Amino acid sequence: MPKPLSLSFDPIARADELWKRRWGSVPSMAAITSIMRAQQILLGQVDAVVKPYGLTFARYEALVLLTFSQAGELPMSKIGERLMVHPTSVTNTVDRLVKSGLVDKRPNPNDGRGTLASITDRGREVVEAATRDLMAMDFGLGTYDAADCSNIFELLRPLRVAAGDFDEE
Repeated sequence: MPKPLSLSFDPIARADELWKRRWGSVPSMAAITSIMRAQQILLGQVDAVVKPYGLTFARYEALVLLTFSQAGELPMSKIGERLMVHPTSVTNTVDRLVKSGLVDKRPNPNDGRGTLASITDRGREVVEAATRDLMAMDFGLGTYDAADCSNIFELLRPLRVAAGDFDEE
């Protein structure tokens, strides 16, 4: 991934200064802009690592989810629920994995309308290799230590709870 030209200033900090002058102090604007930029950076880095395996990070996540299941298979609806994505996105992701030979699909015997996705042996090999590579680059978060990563997770958790991702225990 080509490195963007380095600016001599932080454009998000500059936007924050200009925002303050025009509309007053709104720290959430700088925070969300930083989060969105971080998401772009991280997605670019992890996608570059999984691309040689014919994956995107979304497809990688689906493969990992299937490896976590006891039988190596899950209903499509459960995949969407666990990955927190729209059914259309799940269908697209799984269909691409099927086309690559990493996942198989079949009717769900427990649900006449549903479909099961199951990871293939090749899918297991690919997810293991991609995982080794992602772990070697700390999922793009090598700038942070383990405590920082835990803090980031805890800092973002209330946002996820408020969005209804899960019920707080």
